[in-house]
This record gives sequence, C-alpha cells and structure tokens, in this order.
Amino acid sequence: YETGGTIHLIINNQIGFTTNPRASRSSNYCSDVALMVQAPVMHVNSMDLEACIRAMQLAYDFRQQFHRDVVIDMLCWRKHGHSEGDDASYTQPVLYRHLKDQQPVAASYKAQLEKEGVVTAAEVTEWGETQKKSLYQIYDQTQKNKEAWELHELAPLPPQIAPHDLPPTGVNRDALERVIKGITAFPAEFHLHPKMTRMIEKRATALKDNSIDWALAEQLAFGTLLMEGTHVRLSGQDSGRGTFSHRHAEYHDYENDSVYTPLQHLLPTQARFEVYNSPLSEYACMGFEFGVSIADPSALVLWEAQYGDFVNGAQIMIDQFVVSAESKWGQPSGLVLLLPHGQEGGGPEHSSARLERFLQLCGENNMQVVNCTTPAQYFHLLRRQMRGGADRRGVRKPLIVMAPKSLLRHAKVISTVEDLTTGHFSPVLDDATVADPSAIRKILVCNGKIYYELLAGREQRKSSDETAAHTAIIRMEQLYPFPQFEFEQVLQRYPKASGVVWVQEEPHNMGAWSFVRTHIVPILRAQGREIGYSGRPDSASTAPGSSKRHAQEQADLIAHAFDPPVITPRARRRLVRRLKGRSS
Repeated sequence: YETGGTIHLIINNQIGFTTNPRASRSSNYCSDVALMVQAPVMHVNSMDLEACIRAMQLAYDFRQQFHRDVVIDMLCWRKHGHSEGDDASYTQPVLYRHLKDQQPVAASYKAQLEKEGVVTAAEVTEWGETQKKSLYQIYDQTQKNKEAWELHELAPLPPQIAPHDLPPTGVNRDALERVIKGITAFPAEFHLHPKMTRMIEKRATALKDNSIDWALAEQLAFGTLLMEGTHVRLSGQDSGRGTFSHRHAEYHDYENDSVYTPLQHLLPTQARFEVYNSPLSEYACMGFEFGVSIADPSALVLWEAQYGDFVNGAQIMIDQFVVSAESKWGQPSGLVLLLPHGQEGGGPEHSSARLERFLQLCGENNMQVVNCTTPAQYFHLLRRQMRGGADRRGVRKPLIVMAPKSLLRHAKVISTVEDLTTGHFSPVLDDATVADPSAIRKILVCNGKIYYELLAGREQRKSSDETAAHTAIIRMEQLYPFPQFEFEQVLQRYPKASGVVWVQEEPHNMGAWSFVRTHIVPILRAQGREIGYSGRPDSASTAPGSSKRHAQEQADLIAHAFDPPVITPRARRRLVRRLKGRSS
C-alpha cells in the first residue's frame, strides 16, 4: 500500500459546528491520530492565506524529500453553522456574536493587500470579473458537452448479452501446461514445506488426471491472463496462502522463511503478478484496491474478504464508490470482490456476505453478482472479466463473487481440462443428469453450494420418493444482470413441470429470494407455472449459533424442497372439487 507519502489536508471547520470539539474527540486536535505514525502536523489559520500557502509548500517539499505522510490542519469557521439554513447561535450564542461580523477570507486578504499598497481596488475587481467570466465559460462548455453526449448516447443496454455474443474464454492446452509447469517448479535452493509436497504433486499431474479443483482453476486463470499480458493484483487477509489454506500463490522457505511466488516466474515476457496479505481494515484496503482498479483499468484487481461477513466493514466504500461511481461520475471500475459465503455451521459472523445487500444495490447495469459452483465456471468468469466482461461501450463492471468455502475441497466440485479449453461462463446451468426432460414434474432453482446438498438429497430419496425422481435442479450462477434469456431457455426444456421452487439456505428475508422473485414470477406466470420457496424462515441473524441447530435447519429446508410439487391454480381448483365430491 505504498504511495510514496500522502499529504493529508484537514479542512477543519469545527468552529461553528453544533458539536463542540470537547464532545467530539478525546484530544486537543483532530489531527492527533497522525502522531501514531510520527507524521509532522502543521496547524494553520485559514484566515492567513499566505501562511496556508507556505504550509502547503512545506508539506509538499517534506513529502518529496522523505516520502512520508504529512498533515496540514487548516483551522476554519462556518459563517452559517452546521448548514446554510441553520442558526448556529442556538447552540453557540457567545461564539457567533464574535463570528457574525467576521469577513470572508477573500475580503480580508483584499483589504490587507490594498492597505500594504500591493494592489488597487480596481485591480482586484477586474480579477474577480475575469474569474467569474472564466467559470461561466467552463459551465457553458460543460452543458454543451452534456447535450452532445445525450444526442449520441447509445441505446439502453440489454440486461444480459445473448449467449452467441459472449466471446469464448477457453485457452489451449499448451497454455495450461505452461502454467502448471510454472506453479509446480521451484528454485534448487528453495526448501518446500514437507506438507506441501503432495499438493504440488497433485497439481503437477492435474491435466493428465483430468481433474481441476477450485484453487487450481484460479491459478490457471491468473496464469493464462499473466502470459497474455494482463497485470493481476490480489489482496486480502491471508490471500497469499488463502484463508482456507487452499490457494498457495506464495510459498515460505521451510528453512529461512524467504518467499517464492511461482506465478511471477511463468515467462520472461509475462505481466506483473502481485499478492498481498492485508490488514483486517476492510474499509481502507478495499478503498485502496478500488483506486488501483481505476488507475490501472487494464489490470485484474481483486480484493478478498477473510470471510464474506467482514465486507460490511467496507459498506461505505461499496455504497459510495464501488457500485455507484459510474452512475455518479462516469468512472468505471473492474474491481473484483471475492466474498466467502455459505451456511456451513460457522455461526452468524462466518456465514453470509450479505448477498441481499448487493442485489439491492443493482441497477443501471452497474455490476455483476455471481455465485459459481464449478472450478471451470470460476475460471471462465475471471477471464471474462478481462476478455469478455465489457458492455458495448467497452466499460468493465465491478464483479461480486460469492466465493465458496466447502466447495474448495468437495469431491464433486471438479472440472475437466476440456471444460477450461472450451466454452465460456454460463449464467444458468441446466441439470445435466436429466435424461428424459418430459418426465420432470418439478424444478428446483438454487444458487451456490446448496446445489450439491440438493443433489445428495435427491440421490437419497430417488428410490423411495417419486417426487424426487422426477425433479430437476437448476443452478442460477449469475444473479445480476439477471439471465432472463438463459433461464427461459432452460425452463422450456421441461414442459410438464408445473411447479418451480426457489431453494436457498439463507433466511427468507435475506439471500437472493426477494430479488429473483420479481424476475422469476412473470416468466413462470407466462408459462402457467407456480413458484414456491424453500429455505430458512425470517431471521434477525444471518445464521444460527449452534452447529446442531444449523444441521437440523439445513436438513429441514432440503426435505421441504422435495415436498410434493407445487400445482397450478387450475389444478388446485380441480383437486378441491374432486375432494368435495368424495366427502359428499
């Protein structure tokens, strides 16, 4: 996080604020926090214009000479108190009797210059008129530019690019082999940790074994992008090793603790790869990475939360910048957030990345919200972000990835080499196990790791439960932009399935349910199908604190998902009439 030193300028208009300084901090100066990093602090009176200029010049010279932070605390005052319509004398009557007749800085400096004979009143008036004219010219030009943009602006973008418009993100086998060779080779003098030997051997034979797990798919995505000239930067708590000890993008020498990063040594001509273990200060770190994504728009910049729950520490950064910068300022960003998310018995602080919050922030095609379930999907998603994730204007969007935890080592979460060398990211994954779509009477639609639990639940019930045997499980991998086209295409494959159930492990008032319902219901109604819900009930907490309770709730919602299929209103009326006839 080096910047070569930062000049911090505090516009300290505390004087005249409703809250007095003694009630707003425990120290004399608001700048005292800078003392912990031994940064020099200059306090300067804002009414002394020349002193302010000298302070700024001194701060700049210090920064250039020593490459360290420096702080200027410019003491100011508010003529109108807290807001322009406020009467500050309500809370500070004595102070505002003194400030009532205080001159603005420009007026006091003008009087000083005239008194010293430096300028005349006429000269100052001419400068003011010239400045005012310049500002109006800038304003008029801005209005013209805005009108010209509105006239030539592109038509509204579709909510989702059609599949045939998606560029392939697969790579040839030679590129994969080059990356595998690079990430499994070490200098002769490097002492690998004994426990890492088996993992390295497994990665070395992955292509031959035709078995790609989640961590390797990520390494292959990073490596192929690096060899294609794309700078990759990843930061977060434990990101070098991986929070769940899965990534191992950097290795510590077992004898001397020196660090070796294989992805930095794939090819002499490759792009730069950086991975940093950051402090648990999500607000600061995510803000820094957002800045990097803007400063270097051609780079793949990723920030990873140790647990998805911790992202709420950076909520201000997300609201004010990540999701809205393009809408507010026309400032695009391709920042990727990796947020571990999933109900796995870890308790209410280690289960939810607050998926519902991100979905509530979706609008104007401002970002992508995804929850992958296969290594290949993750591989193509990362490559799509750099090779095919732009809209028609060439603007990349922030990518929110609800990254898995238990799927990192799940026996069924494996992709083949062919999955990586062909195709692209699919927003919706159909049920590949269904041989006869016409036999399906019920469809479960889910998002994330719950798919594999539903898959296991169906296998357990197939022999004894006719409903389970005639149930298809569809995965909605991308939630926003909502993949309406792909979802409709999959539904059409099951013409006799009258009921569709959304299944989620998050509580009813959280997760994706509220968002997807508004998109799914119109589609299902048009096709004469009913929608149902299976998941946890409303909850104030994201997850139960008891592992036993978690397991019971998880089992209950999966069982509920396989209940008898939802029937259409017409079929329900027929059933009611039939039952009434029997009772009579």
